[in-house]
Amino acid sequence: MSTQVSEPAEEVLALSRRLPADRLITAKEHGFSDLQIAHIFSTTESTVQGLRKHYGINSVFKTVDTCAAEFDAKTPYHYSTYDEENESVSSDRKKVIILGGGPNRIGQGIEFDYCCVQAVFALREAGYETIMVNCNPETVSTDYDIADKLYFEPLTFEDTIRIIEHEKPLGVIVSFGGQTPLKLSGRLHEAGVTILGTSSEGIDLAEDRKKFGALLDRLNIPHPDYGTAVSLEEARDITTRIGYPVLVRPSYVLGGRAMKIIYSDDSLKEYVDQALFITEKYPLLIDRFLETAVEFDIDALADTTDCVISGIMQHVEAAGIHSGDSTSILPYHNISPEVIATMKEYTRIMAENLKVVGLMNVQYAVQNNSVYVIEVNPRASRTVPFVGKATAIPVVKIATRIMLGEKLSDLRREFDLKDCDELGLKHMAIKEPVFPFSKFVKSGVYLGPEMRSTGEAMSLAEKFPEAFAKAYQAANMHLPLSGSVFISVNNQDKNNRILDIARSLYRMDFDLVATEGTHRFLCENGIECKKVFKVGEEGRPNIFDIIKHGKIDFVINTPRGEQALHDEEAIGAASVLSNVPFVTTIEAAEASVQAIDCIRHEEFGVKSLQEYAAYRNKP
Repeated sequence: MSTQVSEPAEEVLALSRRLPADRLITAKEHGFSDLQIAHIFSTTESTVQGLRKHYGINSVFKTVDTCAAEFDAKTPYHYSTYDEENESVSSDRKKVIILGGGPNRIGQGIEFDYCCVQAVFALREAGYETIMVNCNPETVSTDYDIADKLYFEPLTFEDTIRIIEHEKPLGVIVSFGGQTPLKLSGRLHEAGVTILGTSSEGIDLAEDRKKFGALLDRLNIPHPDYGTAVSLEEARDITTRIGYPVLVRPSYVLGGRAMKIIYSDDSLKEYVDQALFITEKYPLLIDRFLETAVEFDIDALADTTDCVISGIMQHVEAAGIHSGDSTSILPYHNISPEVIATMKEYTRIMAENLKVVGLMNVQYAVQNNSVYVIEVNPRASRTVPFVGKATAIPVVKIATRIMLGEKLSDLRREFDLKDCDELGLKHMAIKEPVFPFSKFVKSGVYLGPEMRSTGEAMSLAEKFPEAFAKAYQAANMHLPLSGSVFISVNNQDKNNRILDIARSLYRMDFDLVATEGTHRFLCENGIECKKVFKVGEEGRPNIFDIIKHGKIDFVINTPRGEQALHDEEAIGAASVLSNVPFVTTIEAAEASVQAIDCIRHEEFGVKSLQEYAAYRNKP
């Protein structure tokens, strides 16, 4: 390792007196990162990096021979280590590095990896050498025969910048791997790396809650009241101003990690006490939670001057459920044209002001026909593969070509792009999440802002009831065609919607069972049902006992408020243990009843994706 001749900065020089080259080399050979060393010596990561550069200490890359030396390995992959010989040979071809999604866990889907792989194919088709960086062995992107070169490395700044220095790509794509690579965009930009797609400034503007809130205020786009806090006192000041319930989350979270709906000061204190990472740079984000609102996901393609809405997905569940856990309908179902037009207008305005290049995802909440922006992600979303398959439009390929500099106006003609509601879909597409609750019963089953699903199924049909019934079956959930249905709804849901649901079930000869308040409401409106004790109420058997003993075939329970959600956990756990399907919103209950009626009276048709795609835009 040669010594780099340069005058070190004052901080680097001070550290060199405490950390000589031989000790630093030993630390790096034993796997200590720059960040860990910085923590040990009470300095910054950039200072440790500067000291390495001053000493001329850099990692090298070793090759994993995928053919065990029996044949020439055409697509080998590499890992870094601190040694003398570098086995990775950098070519002179024009190349692009794609940063993957990083490590995987429950509550994080594989959709981002789909986007990375499709981007590799698009880049290769455009004549670029493709270099994939990821550290997850369970992904397609880390298969040795996908990219031209694969670096099996952690997605940290230290590891990523070393690969970039070695390969010298034309640019790096950070927006297909989800939140993990997106967090690196700022530091990579500061280091002089070209970010393909939306700039690091645009990404920071969307991710920084204060900056984004100020942007929405300037654009007169409604959003729930919010605040940011780095202490319990600041958090309480915000909740006093905007009122409970609130949605609390850390900055730059992945899969809704550590998000929670808070209803009281005591719960807020408990959350802040348990929070592991709150700083001025990464404060808590606190938003007014819009209960009973309908949520929408909108995917869009943009190039700073033009924007195409590629998909408008309506969630069956009410707002507050993570988008990865929500049943999504494409195209939207029973929503006023005015609401759709407003969301599309807001999306285009935000894409222009954030200077989005490539993909963008916006989440909206609609309450009493008023549209509120929940958040914007200037990157690929979990819905991209679903939208691409449902509409037969290669969304990722188009986004990649936009990032390479092509104009969206030209791509509109090539791919026959129109807005979502003009795609001419002659069918419904539904995305249904798949949950691991049967394996992790004690983890709780109530859905919230933190993602819980481990996969998803997709169904296609010409009409909504058939599509919803297929989605249930694809997710290995079986709706009953007869038996007993338990109904327990909050006071706000005691209206004509639950009456219509109960009457439909009664007409289909289901027996109805309800807790006291819902029982009284149904009986007062002429619907027969049996009364059962609540969980924790004096008297047995209660609803938990009845479900556990196999006397309930379907559960409709719409909790509202902290105590109701606690009771729902017991009911949900009993349902999972007994393999009883259950829903927790009126919207899901309505869709389920329509699906049951469809299964009872109609034969399902089956067509391939290609057949559905052929119908698009046909008169």
